Amino acid sequence: MKIEQIYTGCLAQGAYYITSAGEAAIIDPLRETQPYVERLKRDGVQLKYIFETHFHADFVSGHVDLSKKTNAPIVYGPTANPEFAAIIAEDNQIFEVGDIKIKVLHTPGHTLESSCYLLIDEQGNEKALFSGDTLFLGDVGRPDLAQKSADMTQEELAGLLYDSLYNKILPLNDSVIVYPAHGAGSACGKNMQKETVDTLGNQKKTNYALNQNGKESFIQAVTEGLLPPPAYFGMNVMMNKKGNHSFDEILSRGLQALTPKQFEEAAEISGALILDVRNNSEFAKGFIPQSVNIGLDGDFAPWVGTLIADVSQSILLVAEPEDEEEAVTRLSRVGFDHILGFLQGGFEVWKNSGKETDSVNRISAGEFEKEIEDREVKIIDVRKESEYAAEHVNEAYSKPLAYINEWMDEILPDEHFYLHCAGGYRSMMAASILQARGYRNFTEIEGGFKAIISTEVSKSDFVCQTKILK
Repeated sequence: MKIEQIYTGCLAQGAYYITSAGEAAIIDPLRETQPYVERLKRDGVQLKYIFETHFHADFVSGHVDLSKKTNAPIVYGPTANPEFAAIIAEDNQIFEVGDIKIKVLHTPGHTLESSCYLLIDEQGNEKALFSGDTLFLGDVGRPDLAQKSADMTQEELAGLLYDSLYNKILPLNDSVIVYPAHGAGSACGKNMQKETVDTLGNQKKTNYALNQNGKESFIQAVTEGLLPPPAYFGMNVMMNKKGNHSFDEILSRGLQALTPKQFEEAAEISGALILDVRNNSEFAKGFIPQSVNIGLDGDFAPWVGTLIADVSQSILLVAEPEDEEEAVTRLSRVGFDHILGFLQGGFEVWKNSGKETDSVNRISAGEFEKEIEDREVKIIDVRKESEYAAEHVNEAYSKPLAYINEWMDEILPDEHFYLHCAGGYRSMMAASILQARGYRNFTEIEGGFKAIISTEVSKSDFVCQTKILK
């Protein structure tokens, strides 16, 4: 028997590949299925089951596509109602894969159909728990995502989650290895550890949710401090429930190379969003007017889902040559299937063709230090509220990037401000969105807060609003 965790960092998502005696199971596969098909062929094993822990909200699964390619059935836990052929398992039902068994544990709370899969090895020992979004390392699944579909409050769902964890998971042996669906960085939890594998025994000691003194305490702990879920979550749930287009079709359509003229015409006719996925330093120097920058070198897919939100939005890509396929792949993982093509040769070809370009007014932290000396200035910090609370520029306004569409209208067009994040990735996203909406009354700070605190500003007793608070 072999268990392999296939972890995708930009989604903080774990899929699982299990083999035993010539058969295999895959749990929570990613959208692009060909790598799984090739791996099965290379290992000389037959895929027997595709297990889904629940209807995922933060990514689009490859379950339907993979089932079509391999003829392996899709398995969900009790109460699931997908709009495609699937096995709806009973609680405690056993599935055999080679010489091992996989037992379904129905664990509602995160969603009503949420289930964990307990692996029983060749000797009959309970070896591993594939816990989906029911149990994370350091946290548990948030109980607010399924409120509308379940017609329940988040407190009621949290109560179900308590029962699932305390009655079905905690009684398992401490030696059971926990393989969660997500790790730190995922919006499906609020307090995840950076590790991606742990023993249940250690989680019983370190996970705050597993150390509450009763159901009421648990409900309060897991519902406290939940941020609103990204807008694309509900759309991804429906795609996973209804089935979705083949990734191969999406990739083929998205990799249509367009000349600058074709690209410009496509933008005018379709009203597509121009998404520039180059790093923020290159984008700052020049870009196609009205472009939005979300760099591939960061948490690309989650930010696309958060800022663009509507997965039906048509998109035209600007990328560094050879990065186009990666961009289309990562967009599809969060349900953005309407990619009309990419600018062949990238931005340099556009610029060399003589077409209009734009740029962001970006300055270094050192220049920022000189510009603000003995002046009252307005500073907007687009980091998370928790980052701002830990340390920030004195008098800076906290305006998290995730809520830019809510606070943008508060900006006075004739009032200049400085814009920064932690290192430049998020502030350039904000800058591109602001400029696309007609705001040009700002200066973005290269290197963000990390660069600011390395200047003399952070070491001096300046009277202006630039003293760093800790």
